[in-house]
Amino acid sequence: MNKDIILLDGSIGQEILKRSGDKATPLWSTKVMIDKPNIVDDVHKIYFECGATVATTNTYPVLYDRLKRVGLENDRFELWDIAVNSAISARNKHGYGKVAASIGPLIASYRPDICPPAAEAEKIYDEMITHLSSKTDLILIETMCSIDQAEGALRASEKIQKPVWIGFSVDDFDGSKLRSGENLEDIVSILEKFTVEAVLINCSRPEVVSTALKIISSFNIKFGAYANAFTKITSGFLKDAPTVDALEERKDLNPENYSQFVMEWVNLGASIVGGCCEVGPEHIKLIAHKLKNSGYKIV
Repeated sequence: MNKDIILLDGSIGQEILKRSGDKATPLWSTKVMIDKPNIVDDVHKIYFECGATVATTNTYPVLYDRLKRVGLENDRFELWDIAVNSAISARNKHGYGKVAASIGPLIASYRPDICPPAAEAEKIYDEMITHLSSKTDLILIETMCSIDQAEGALRASEKIQKPVWIGFSVDDFDGSKLRSGENLEDIVSILEKFTVEAVLINCSRPEVVSTALKIISSFNIKFGAYANAFTKITSGFLKDAPTVDALEERKDLNPENYSQFVMEWVNLGASIVGGCCEVGPEHIKLIAHKLKNSGYKIV
């Protein structure tokens, strides 16, 4: 069994919003980064202190289509640089770790039905992935909910010379299905088509992750998971330009309970683990402690 584990950070956008004390907006953590960039710095710093070895940039929602809604599309390069430089600075002060450029889904999370088709999405992603890859260590495509949605981002990432990790989000109550309803096992078709270093399950309920990992473990590729702590993805969040206050944080997924899921994933062979929305620094700290006590090396 592999004893080297990469420990991702936890929630970035949600943690930034929480620490700001601001009301949620459709711009989510982007608004906080504009108004209070020091909070982004603090979040990256804290995760490294808790044992994470990867800083995920606050670029998940900083997408052309989302910025255009509020007239900020011309600021996208500056915002990408603020996010990347914040993560790099925290890593450099910590003295160790990697910086992952977060690439989120176009238009809205969990809505592959309204995402542009792959050929169109590729063109939109091109400039973002090219720009972010110049300073970061790897590209982390997150929360892909359909095969076509994933292909759009992978087409663009194929043009850069950096490792690519891709995270898929599965049904809240069936880990064998993507949120689109497609079978998770069918993603093997695009993993074979593009150069992907790792495949992950992310922003899904932890109860369904083990089912998903048992499927992707057969793909002969590095794999892992980082789940969310939402009760479920509500119908209210699936409306146009939603805010995260349409989602409810679980009260039962404290660090101890969440870490038990993570150790189960590691026992299944996962070599990359961490947390997504509502999984915070204390969760990551306990996971780091348990991994070390179990004889794993966090790399």
